[in-house]
Amino acid sequence: MVCDWYVMEIPLSFFAIKDMRQHPDPMPTPPDGLIVVAKRDCPTCTMLEPVYAQLAAGDDGLTIYTQDDPTFPESVAAMDDRALEVSYRLDIETVPTLIRMEGGEEKERAIGWNRGEWESVSRKDGLGEGLPENQPGCGSKSIDPGMPEILAVRFGDAALEARQIEVGGVDDAIEACYDRGWSDGLPVVPPTPVRVLRMLQGTTRDAREVIGEIPPNLVPCTVEKVAINAVMAGCKPEYLPVVLSAIEAALDPAFSMHGVLCTTHFVGPIVMVNGPIAQRIGMNSGVNALGQGNRANSTIGRALQLVIRNVGGGRPDEIDRAALGNPGKFGLCFAEDESKTIWKSF
Repeated sequence: MVCDWYVMEIPLSFFAIKDMRQHPDPMPTPPDGLIVVAKRDCPTCTMLEPVYAQLAAGDDGLTIYTQDDPTFPESVAAMDDRALEVSYRLDIETVPTLIRMEGGEEKERAIGWNRGEWESVSRKDGLGEGLPENQPGCGSKSIDPGMPEILAVRFGDAALEARQIEVGGVDDAIEACYDRGWSDGLPVVPPTPVRVLRMLQGTTRDAREVIGEIPPNLVPCTVEKVAINAVMAGCKPEYLPVVLSAIEAALDPAFSMHGVLCTTHFVGPIVMVNGPIAQRIGMNSGVNALGQGNRANSTIGRALQLVIRNVGGGRPDEIDRAALGNPGKFGLCFAEDESKTIWKSF
């Protein structure tokens, strides 16, 4: 990273790293009249150059925001939206989009190019003579893969509750995690707000939902805290439902997670996954299923252990009293091969 890092205070149950250079002022309310959001890298947007000039000459005027080239269009002076704030705030999914604003509120919009719709929204006849009646638009840059989460963080709509502390711009974020005791001994993925938001896309559950109290300190654990630790473990968003289920299973009183931690025995939790989701997320249930090499197997079990460590406080040589431990305590997780088993599936 080439920008400042911010991480939250201990306990890590609230931990997130923030990667942001910009702290923009709130976007002013778009002006009344007609608004077009467009980009040069879109054939439909460039085709409509004559239409922009027609709209700009009308009584309502025209404000045009360009996503990629502030010199586009050439027929009308444009506003630079390369930061994509206007596109994000106006929820633009396709360019060009024509919007009518009245009293600071959106009244109508037309998406892509349809002469009848543009004439209806603009209340101006005879638009784009000689152009096709219809032509689909292009995807907005504000919905490029990964961009919605970046924009939510950039413009303050992330809605994450994690506290954050600063790590100097010249410091290594991974080493900062080690220094604060947030690692299980292996490097962790720094959980920036963008990464946490992407992880939360893996579940429909509310990020603020409390899934239980994590032993040994019985700290309330939200879905957001699980997502943060899943990021650090190296999980993909599609693994999050399995991680949540594994934690809920470990919190079952019959499992006695507190006892598993406090014993001097080398015991640790084992996660076995069955059902269609195991195949869907690519878990290994065959050769070397208990070994290395499969991301889902390796990171789901690790995420459970990181939650126990970082949210609940179950750290070695503290509450975790295992005399020797075992390598599986980094996280042991595998899938059941339901297609070949001779035993009844769980």
